[in-house]
Amino acid sequence: MKTSVTALGALLGVAVLAATPALAASSYDPFGTDGSDEYYSDQGQYGYQGTYAPGYGQGVQAAPQAQVQPIPREVVAFNAPYAPGTIVVSTAERRLYFVLGDGQAIRYGVGVGRPGFSWSGTNKITAKREWPSWTPPKAMIARRPDLPRYMAGGIENPLGARAMYIGSTEYRIHGSNEPDTIGQAVSSGCIRMTNDDVTDLYERVKVGAKVVVLN
Repeated sequence: MKTSVTALGALLGVAVLAATPALAASSYDPFGTDGSDEYYSDQGQYGYQGTYAPGYGQGVQAAPQAQVQPIPREVVAFNAPYAPGTIVVSTAERRLYFVLGDGQAIRYGVGVGRPGFSWSGTNKITAKREWPSWTPPKAMIARRPDLPRYMAGGIENPLGARAMYIGSTEYRIHGSNEPDTIGQAVSSGCIRMTNDDVTDLYERVKVGAKVVVLN
């Protein structure tokens, strides 16, 4: 069985070779970067974006969103000079790659920063949390004074089931209670995943793992 690829995927050199219901193998040409350790070129502004319903748990999109099909988690051929265990995020493609080694990676669909909040750079995972609590950053509170100052972890928390913290920044790779936003540019800079996918990635990623975010 062959799976389809998007026009953007084709431009990036993604060609699906084979697939199973859960995982697929495809060829991937990494973004034309050397993976050097430059720090963030755009510090952006943090965290979670959404217009909150009463109770703050379930984000409501500012504009109506079309229903989207789930983005399958796939094993793909990955031709890039990154060590196993590295996380590579393609902002343009809205995909995250977890490098397995031997020319392969696991590809996940992700939500990325909306216009004005995207960023790029290289850092590392400094902490991991299951069902994390959420304290909105001061910059976000300034934009949205109606936000709660603290939310305990749980299914209504916008950070979802798992969070992996990037360096000393307030950016995270985290789950989401808005699965329809995966594959879109809607966040305030964090990389969001479905709760199923972020749980899978969480089990694979080690504290100290390299994170490369590309435009």
